Amino acid sequence: MIWIAAAVVLVVLVVAGGVVSYNRFVSQRNLVQDSWRQVDVELHRRYDLVPGLLASVRTHVTGDGEVFAEVTRRAEAAARGGADLSVRAGREAALAEALRRLFAVADRHPALRENEEFLDLQRQVAETEDRIAAGRRFYNANVRAYNTRVEAFPSSLLAARCGFEEAEYFEVEEAQVRAAPAIDFGALGTPSQTPPGDQ
Repeated sequence: MIWIAAAVVLVVLVVAGGVVSYNRFVSQRNLVQDSWRQVDVELHRRYDLVPGLLASVRTHVTGDGEVFAEVTRRAEAAARGGADLSVRAGREAALAEALRRLFAVADRHPALRENEEFLDLQRQVAETEDRIAAGRRFYNANVRAYNTRVEAFPSSLLAARCGFEEAEYFEVEEAQVRAAPAIDFGALGTPSQTPPGDQ
């Protein structure tokens, strides 16, 4: 009877542990998905700023049509999204580089430094870039914690049995992130702002 009772207790403990582990997987997977949604919201906020930014620069800059076309093209490509985060990361890096070129063009036209609409858009882009970088770090940290459980033993056994697969990191080339978009608020006495790097 003692052995039977011990076996029953052991089975109950194993089942309870499995349920707890399963629920933790679900919670972590949901956290990964929620943190990605936050990044996605900020990415779309940046896409929404691009048309106004282009219109504002075009009011003072007559040339550089190639830069305007590139920004438009890169923004449209990035806005298409897609499930493959490595592809999205490449598109976002390309858009960031195009915006960096646009701000370089704008920097050569002093009249833009006195344009309140343009300065406000600059601030919004800088703030959005900061939120994207912070959201990306938060998302990648959640992915790392989730993937560690998917790979680690014995939780990997439950992950394989219940279909919990590794999540994909959202990584952007470090050099491109640091370079784009560099925004100069010199006209207002505010130092240049460059989005923080990523993991």
